[in-house]
Amino acid sequence: MGHDVVCVDNDELKVAALQGGDTLIFENYLPELLERYRNIKIRFTTDLAEATRNSEAIFIAVGTPQGETGDADLSYVEAVACEIARSITSYKVVVEKSTVPVYTNEWISRTFERNGVSPELFDVVSNPEFLREGTAVSDFLHPDRIVVGANSERAAKVLQTIYRPLTSGEYYSRAASIPGSCSMSEPPPLIVTSTKSAEIIKHASNAFLALKISFINAVSNLCEAADANVQQVALGMGLDRRIGPRFLSPGIGYGGSCFPKDVAAFRSVAEQLGIDFQLLSEIEKINLHQRKRFLKKVRSALWTLREKRIGVLGLAFKGETDDVRDSPATDLVQMLLAEGCTIAAFDPAAMKRAADILPADANLRYADSAYDAARDADALLILTDWKEFSSLDLSKLNKMLRYPIIIDGRNMFDPQVMMKNGFTYLSIGRPTVYPLRDLDATSK
Repeated sequence: MGHDVVCVDNDELKVAALQGGDTLIFENYLPELLERYRNIKIRFTTDLAEATRNSEAIFIAVGTPQGETGDADLSYVEAVACEIARSITSYKVVVEKSTVPVYTNEWISRTFERNGVSPELFDVVSNPEFLREGTAVSDFLHPDRIVVGANSERAAKVLQTIYRPLTSGEYYSRAASIPGSCSMSEPPPLIVTSTKSAEIIKHASNAFLALKISFINAVSNLCEAADANVQQVALGMGLDRRIGPRFLSPGIGYGGSCFPKDVAAFRSVAEQLGIDFQLLSEIEKINLHQRKRFLKKVRSALWTLREKRIGVLGLAFKGETDDVRDSPATDLVQMLLAEGCTIAAFDPAAMKRAADILPADANLRYADSAYDAARDADALLILTDWKEFSSLDLSKLNKMLRYPIIIDGRNMFDPQVMMKNGFTYLSIGRPTVYPLRDLDATSK
């Protein structure tokens, strides 16, 4: 976008890795952009004081993990705010980019003043991110909207200037721009709100998306009981413009570092403000219950689980990322191991991170490929929606399995296609199908 950026972290090893060109996470377009701009428009350092003095805007993007009571742990935000405050000598706009509960803006401002910073030398702005892991770069450069929560016109203008290459459409005319949904003729909108509204927008947005996922999962359970097809139901719902098709894909529940934490934090904020937001508790219950339902589905296909050999495809909480934080897939692997299963697991990007929480042993090995995971397995489980899984050679997969049973937690295949390819195929919210029999042989 044309800006000069200094990235600061107190982890010297992480900074050294970034300086050397390592992106640290699996994210589309990130390696190319880092290679293009490293030491030219972007640099990495552990010196926050210098970065503060030389910057017009300072984005706080530290972690806000879930605390024991469900609320967000803001100790990292407070610590970095104190450190920034000690280095301010001229006017700065401090931007909340971390996902934080309402009133955090006021606490950051109070922290600055307690550390001796004059109110004339800073403004705190809320600028929540709406990025999906795996597509974060294109999501940032092609946003549905840019939200700026500012209580001063001066601060709002700084953020409007930062995002002007996007909101003017100028960025999209560049030869090196990242492709996406926005363009010169249709740039993203920027809305200016109060800081409190912006903070609530982030939590409310994530909670509503989690609601859509939990809702369609509950509908999928109803469809299974009624012998209906949840994908047909979701199609009929999603074509209604008031509802839309996105996040109406049933599965084994949401995970990752955002939805579970943000729903819990939003519920905690509501409780602290005296609001009974019981709906958020139901979202969480449905999500956790979905994993247990899937385990029952595996048991229904295999009868008993002890000493069964299970192939698992997918360990990340979703496709196109290596993030295994609160992943339903790793949770289910742990459940299966507790049942006495032996597991061969494969993920295109997340096996190294998964091994940190699920070390390989006599009952768990990490496979070299999807076909290796399926070799001699009593059943194959699909737990993450990696695109490459949908293009597997079904004939080869059938031959690799001891029994041609696939239990699909992400509805990646057409049941009729699976039936024709000789599989017993169980999925979410759709009738189970069985291999086609030789009708002539049956009649004889």
